[in-house]
Amino acid sequence: MYTPEALLEAILKQLRDEMGEYLVDPWFTNAEALALQDGLLVIEAASELFRETLTKRFSQRVGEIAADLTFSDTKPLFVYGAEADSWRLQSESSVYAGYTFEKFIVGNNNKFAHAAALAVATNPARLYNPLFIYGGSGLGKTHLLFAIASSIRKRFPSFRIVYIKSEDFMNELVDALQTGFSDFRAKYRQADLLLMDDIQFLSNKVQMQEEFFHTFETLFQANRQIVLTSDRPPKEIATLSERLQTRFESGLLADIQSPDLETRMAIVKAKAANLGIEMPQKVVSYIAENITNNVRELEGAVKKIAAVNGLMGSAIDLPMAQAAIKDIFKERPGLHPTSDLILKEVAEFYTIPIEKITGKSRGKEVVLPRQVAEYLMRELASMSYPEIGKVLGQHHTSVMYGIEKLTASMAENEALRDSITDLRKNIQSK
Repeated sequence: MYTPEALLEAILKQLRDEMGEYLVDPWFTNAEALALQDGLLVIEAASELFRETLTKRFSQRVGEIAADLTFSDTKPLFVYGAEADSWRLQSESSVYAGYTFEKFIVGNNNKFAHAAALAVATNPARLYNPLFIYGGSGLGKTHLLFAIASSIRKRFPSFRIVYIKSEDFMNELVDALQTGFSDFRAKYRQADLLLMDDIQFLSNKVQMQEEFFHTFETLFQANRQIVLTSDRPPKEIATLSERLQTRFESGLLADIQSPDLETRMAIVKAKAANLGIEMPQKVVSYIAENITNNVRELEGAVKKIAAVNGLMGSAIDLPMAQAAIKDIFKERPGLHPTSDLILKEVAEFYTIPIEKITGKSRGKEVVLPRQVAEYLMRELASMSYPEIGKVLGQHHTSVMYGIEKLTASMAENEALRDSITDLRKNIQSK
């Protein structure tokens, strides 16, 4: 009886014998067998490009070898990203290797959230219920969700664990409206651990909020653990019902900020070690100094350098690293917009002097540009409310109120959303 990992290794050995390691190994770089069930060998690829190539070039032969080895019709399924995450949580085997507490790099930016998640994993539904983790995209919220799941599955093997993104919850709710709610409600209301990602998408969805409220109440009253993530705290989620906001805030709120330089360097070193490559300090510093607020992009940069090293045989040095990841900066040229740049673009967009936005005027012609500047400084520059207030000459509570007002307006006004999207693109193209 093969484990997923052993079956993949046996397949790769035969592929190397048939095709040569130089044609096989580069494409299976960092591939990980996630599950072997229902006639599928699920394999996580290193990137979306690798997933597509593996599917086109290797699916047929891998399936034939797998069938010979297992004496059953076994087909490969190459996955990446969210699909891989879903399989990690479905599998009963130990496939959370990349998403454990041990592999989560702890820094000043996430120390509290990490400690809270660890406490929940140790004593589910006894300490902090719900646990609400919030912070910007790519900072490790989902990693903590999976780390909780990994730890609890090891300690409580019989736990029914359900992971879902709020958008997928909505899609399932729509299906349930047509097919009936019995299976839908059983899935969520009988869970021992409910993990929901991106809860901010409950915004402006009345029926979805209603259904989730009753799910939340059922689990909470049954003393089942609930862990939620969001890109903002409950009070900043536009049109969130008061009773849901109250429920979310009744547990523990834990935020994750952008990592400082030392933490980013530690993350780069850890990712490089996981990929089995040695990275000079100059390269580590270059990556950490240029990607400042997204852990996922740090990991992507390291993977790109590792791929170039493996496929091209190029030695890892600073010029090689700069050439390898220049496309990342090209795709995200506005990765680190400053408050000055945001102010300049907002002022030009609304044809209003910067001095008016930063001044004391409360005229109608100033209110919207000021709110937009506050919103974009928060979103694109990851600035705190006091930092934004200092730039705009506002008290931090006024900044918070302005962002809340704009967020609520955007939820109802498509033209406003589109204009801010255009403005965001202008800033990121600079």
